[in-house]
Amino acid sequence: MAPMNPTATARAATRPGRAEPAAGQAVEPVTQRNLAYQGFRQQIIDARIRPGQFVSQRELMQLLAMPLAAVRELVPRLEAAGLIKAVPKRGLQVATVDMKLIRNAWQVRAMVEREAVQRFAEVATPATLERLIADHEAILQRALQPQPDAALEKDAQAVDWGLHDLMVDSIGNEILSEIYRVNSLHVRLIRYDADSMRPVQVVPAMREHLAFLRALAAGDREGALAQMMSHIEHSKHRVLAGMLGMPPTAER
Repeated sequence: MAPMNPTATARAATRPGRAEPAAGQAVEPVTQRNLAYQGFRQQIIDARIRPGQFVSQRELMQLLAMPLAAVRELVPRLEAAGLIKAVPKRGLQVATVDMKLIRNAWQVRAMVEREAVQRFAEVATPATLERLIADHEAILQRALQPQPDAALEKDAQAVDWGLHDLMVDSIGNEILSEIYRVNSLHVRLIRYDADSMRPVQVVPAMREHLAFLRALAAGDREGALAQMMSHIEHSKHRVLAGMLGMPPTAER
C-alpha cells in the first residue's frame, strides 16, 4: 500500500469535481492529527485499508506519511468512532464486518437521510437537480457499456456518495454531518467487503438515484422520500447478497 501525502489530503476538498464544504459540514483546522484522520478516511475510501486488517502504528505512519505523534493522537479518535480496535499482542485491527454492523450502519443511514431528503427538497435548486441528474445519467450510460471503463467504479462512488453527502449537509447541522460521515466510513468498509460497487451493481444504484432526483425535480416530495428510503433498503440487500456470495442480477 502506497503512503499518502498529507498535503494531498488537505487539497482533496477543493479538487475539481468536488463541492466546497456545505453549511452543515464542519471545516476542521489543519493540524497533524486532523490530517492523519483525513488520510485514514481517504485510505478507506480508496480501499487501501480493508475490513479486519491488522496494522501497527508504525505501518500507519508509513501509510499516512505522518509522524508517530500524530498517529498516536489519531488512534483514540478512530477507536471512539469504532473504526479500529486494539487487539493485545496483535496491534490495531480495522473494524470487521458482521450482521450487527450492517444493521446499525443502515439504520443510521435511514434515520439521517430521511431528515436530509426533507431538507434537501426545500433548498435544492432546479439547476442543482439538473446537474445531478446529468451526472447520474452519464455514469449509468458508462455502466451499461459492454466493457465498462476502468475509472467507472471510482467515478460512480464519487457521484453516489456526493449526492448523499450533499443532502445531509443541507440540513445545516455540523454534529449530524460528522455522525453521518463516520457512519459512511463503516458503510464503505461493508460495501468493499461485499464487493458491492462492481459495474453490474452500479446500474441499479444509479437508476434508484435517478428515480429520486426526478421525483424531486417534478415537485413530488413524498415520492422522492419513498424513492430514497427504498434505495437505502435495496443497497443493504445488495450488500447482504454480496457477502453471502449470491450472484448479482445484471440490469440493462
